[in-house]
Amino acid sequence: MPNRLIDSQISQNVSTAGAVSIPASATPALFGTLGLNTAAAGPNLSVHFTATVTLSAVVAVLVPVTITIFRVVGGVSTLVYSATESMPVGTLLLTTDVITVTGIDLLTTNPGFVVYQAFVSIPGGLAVIPTRVGPESFEAVAYSD
Repeated sequence: MPNRLIDSQISQNVSTAGAVSIPASATPALFGTLGLNTAAAGPNLSVHFTATVTLSAVVAVLVPVTITIFRVVGGVSTLVYSATESMPVGTLLLTTDVITVTGIDLLTTNPGFVVYQAFVSIPGGLAVIPTRVGPESFEAVAYSD
């Protein structure tokens, strides 16, 4: 049986380049929250998501950037996705990188309503701290049979 669309949402924290200037941190920073109504879903529920964060820095070393996605049901957060990408080596020039991740959460049960949250972080103790400059967005789409 083909999948059908159940619900979709977008959380747009910043929609243009250069709209913010927030230093990245070792503490995960929330940049997207959205909720999906899954009450009409069948037994095979999947949520497809995409998250984008843009960072800028004067880079002299590789700077790992981690994006994590959590599912929140009944106030309980569960990590469903984590990806780390390193900003490229620079030569003391301003570097801007758009980091986009895509994943799927295959739910074993249907909670009826599910919240997803997207966070960005870097390791502590780095000599170079990138800055979140935008755009930042997070979208999720629920499908079921």
